[in-house]
Amino acid sequence: MPYVETNGIQMYYEEKGSGDPVIMIMGITARGEVWEAHRDDWSEHFRCIMPDNRGVGLTDKPTGDYSSEMMADDYAGLMDELGIEKARIVGCSMGSIIAQQLCLRHPDKVQSAVLMCPWAVCDRYAKSVFEHMQVCKAHLDNKQFLEWIQLLIFTKPFWDNDECFESMVSGRDDFDGNPIPQPLHGLRGQAAACVNHDVVDQLGSIKAPCLVIGGKDDIFTPLWMGEQVAAGIPNSDSHFYDGAGHAFHWEAMDDFNPRVREWLQAH
Repeated sequence: MPYVETNGIQMYYEEKGSGDPVIMIMGITARGEVWEAHRDDWSEHFRCIMPDNRGVGLTDKPTGDYSSEMMADDYAGLMDELGIEKARIVGCSMGSIIAQQLCLRHPDKVQSAVLMCPWAVCDRYAKSVFEHMQVCKAHLDNKQFLEWIQLLIFTKPFWDNDECFESMVSGRDDFDGNPIPQPLHGLRGQAAACVNHDVVDQLGSIKAPCLVIGGKDDIFTPLWMGEQVAAGIPNSDSHFYDGAGHAFHWEAMDDFNPRVREWLQAH
């Protein structure tokens, strides 16, 4: 299995496709394999690299708080170990704050970045969500925990669609049978990175072209957060989907996959 040593940890990654590299950074609690439905489209044009973040999956899970800066340095080291001088970055949720820090801390490594449902700073509501997530992880079983996450990220139309609902129920079964579940301390470390991320005053120094994209009905990281990021980055495009939430990339996948692919090809 492919690992690299970076920033004091062993980081696991998978990849598919060839061509220019696209590094795909998943959100809190999630493994890189969650990118599968997007990777299958984009890998026809790019070398898609999908790591497990610090704190989850097959990557090391040290105790203590993580930070978005630390996790960006993980990815800079990954690129060095893979001999990648510059890459396109796609970051979802927590992955978007890591992508922001890559743009800020390692600008020469970033050709462009797609920032999905991002934030530049957490308000009290967002901090409470991340704190409650840790409580739920500690007290709910696996199926209950994932159902709570699904309530945060999917909107009513997705729940009302029979096929989509069945996929969520099936996902809970798969999550319950996960042979390498995320430990509580891994979630706590990631949550600390999310809560303490604050780059509002630094967004203006991001030079890489960025696409800020999300759902207008996101209750996890609300629309104002994405709009703040888009307004703060000088060279940015933005798109926010009507009737979609935090999991807009699933809810509007038929538009999302080609939209992002074409943007990456242009940038």
